[in-house]
Amino acid sequence: MNTPELANSVRLTGDAVEILDRRVYPFQRIWVRCTTSDEVAQAIRDMVTQSSGPLFATTAAMVLAARSVRHRPRDLALADLRAAGDRLVATRPTNNHIRDAVHAILAELRDLGEGDLAEEVERAARAHDEAYRTRSAALGRHAADLLPDGATVLTHCWADYYLIATVQATQEQGKHLEFVCTETRPYLQGARLTAATLVEMGYEPTLITDGMVAAALADGVADVALVAADRVTLDGHVINKVGTLGVALAANFAGRPFYALVQRPDPQAPTPEDVVIEHRDPDEVLHVLGRRTAADGVTGHYPAFDTTPPDLVTRIVTEKGAFRPENVKEAI
Repeated sequence: MNTPELANSVRLTGDAVEILDRRVYPFQRIWVRCTTSDEVAQAIRDMVTQSSGPLFATTAAMVLAARSVRHRPRDLALADLRAAGDRLVATRPTNNHIRDAVHAILAELRDLGEGDLAEEVERAARAHDEAYRTRSAALGRHAADLLPDGATVLTHCWADYYLIATVQATQEQGKHLEFVCTETRPYLQGARLTAATLVEMGYEPTLITDGMVAAALADGVADVALVAADRVTLDGHVINKVGTLGVALAANFAGRPFYALVQRPDPQAPTPEDVVIEHRDPDEVLHVLGRRTAADGVTGHYPAFDTTPPDLVTRIVTEKGAFRPENVKEAI
């Protein structure tokens, strides 16, 4: 079974982290080379990588940071490493992948001795990356169980490893699916990343604009809505790319199931009030792929994420199974 290109979009070399620029993919294959953890942080902030990409960029950035301080006294080196981690966490506050990756690496170091710091961080980073892939595969199998053979699945934004694992699991089950992808303004992740990956995996997805979701679900163009979640709270709220709430409302109105994919709920977020919703530069809404599409004098508004309440969610699919929103804390 082939592994799509975007599944390996971060490369750690001897002196740098190379990140496939998802802002221009698939039209161009440009690798952004970062030689310091701060440069990686800036790349994450600038949307060079998105979805689970920042997780892999973060673990690699922590290796760069450890290499830069490996010859300092250990207590000072660890302080510098924690500071580098704090700067990475601050780049994208809504998705907790970065936070969890940094904390996992630092926690692993507390259990190790006085060895080479860079080697220790690299082992911890590699272990965290592999654990994420393993959990995603488990999530994908549970999601595949919910998708009937012959279904047309509507996606929103770019679900990355979760979507790849789900599709691979349905293929292993011998199911035939069709896909409808929203374009996902303003970065067009659905039109470029999701659609390109599905083509790579052997499908011919149908693209719709974000405003067509309700019609697609009401008219039977799609049978089920499937999205990722950047964060799920313990009380079952789904926080994901802005527009997800609209997909859930349309699915509810049309009587279609709405599934959200996340490895586990966030134990540090009992309710939506515990999650910072990132607001990006409003100017981004006025442009598409670097070209202004709004008239002069227009201003933008860009909350990058929205919150879908539990009563609109059919199931939250985790590495431990599919749960009703009110029971999702069982997946911790």
